[in-house]
Amino acid sequence: MELTTIWFLLVAVLFTGYFILEGFDFGVGMLLPVLGRDDRERRVMINTIGPVWDGNEVWLITAGGAMFAAFPEWYATLFSGFYLPLLLILLALIARGVAFEYRHKRPEAAWKRRWDAAIFFGSLIPAILWGVAFANILRGVPLAADHEYAGGLLDLLHPYALLGGATTAALFLTHGAVFVALKTVGDIRDRAAALAVRLGVAAAVLAVAFLTWTLTIRSSTAAVVLAVGAALALLGGLAAAKVRREGWAFTGTAVAIALAVATLFAALFPNVLPSTLDPAGTLTATNAASTPYTLKIMTWVAVFFTPIVLAYQGWTYWVFRKRIGVAHIPQH
Repeated sequence: MELTTIWFLLVAVLFTGYFILEGFDFGVGMLLPVLGRDDRERRVMINTIGPVWDGNEVWLITAGGAMFAAFPEWYATLFSGFYLPLLLILLALIARGVAFEYRHKRPEAAWKRRWDAAIFFGSLIPAILWGVAFANILRGVPLAADHEYAGGLLDLLHPYALLGGATTAALFLTHGAVFVALKTVGDIRDRAAALAVRLGVAAAVLAVAFLTWTLTIRSSTAAVVLAVGAALALLGGLAAAKVRREGWAFTGTAVAIALAVATLFAALFPNVLPSTLDPAGTLTATNAASTPYTLKIMTWVAVFFTPIVLAYQGWTYWVFRKRIGVAHIPQH
């Protein structure tokens, strides 16, 4: 297998890990005003992701770094053409991170409401815009022969992209509701489990529509198989949530997200950013890649450090694996 293909797969794996892990804490953030009926319940929800949310964001940083080093043309064109959506994602993530740290600094209800709103919108905006961005990556954008983006913001907001944004938001909401049910006890767990099933039905409808549309734009045998697997995994996760098997439900939604992301990358390959203007402007895994020597050095670095990072993050989740509830939260 060529190094360009290996690094395309590694970028796909990094974004898959990011959407699985950050997906559930986006979902928890969006559900904060829905499931949290009072301050203590909202604190319970925040505490479910408190030890892991910042570690989950490292997957995005690593994915961006891998794109920059392995596919500099892809990185440059993507980040310049998608400048405004990616800037909005960055600002939302900053506001969300600050909110997690500042919310508890003062006792006033108004202070906490403002930071709760920051958590909500800081989770909602990226959840939608990541779907919009990846829908555009797969469908293609107007690129000139020199690989420069030749469109505007409105070129990114077509019906397929908006459906992609709605799909990722719905999947993350379902994933987050299942995670809350998995990590809590008491009434909040019951409400989260019931809500996960209702949200999951909507997410399944949107996901099937989006993946079907995707396969009419670009397709391969692998993409079709992965799309069917994503649908079956989501249905299995919803069935498990219905009978209150939260561990299996979370596994189902995680696998569904993983296979959905894999579907997009499988349909995209060997392109990394198709051009809707001039076929000569299409970026592929070959013409967007760094030199073979650079890819070789990066591969050895990845082989050495990736197991360490995975082991550390796995240990973090193991340490904070217990359920929590209102009884664990002090009154003040």
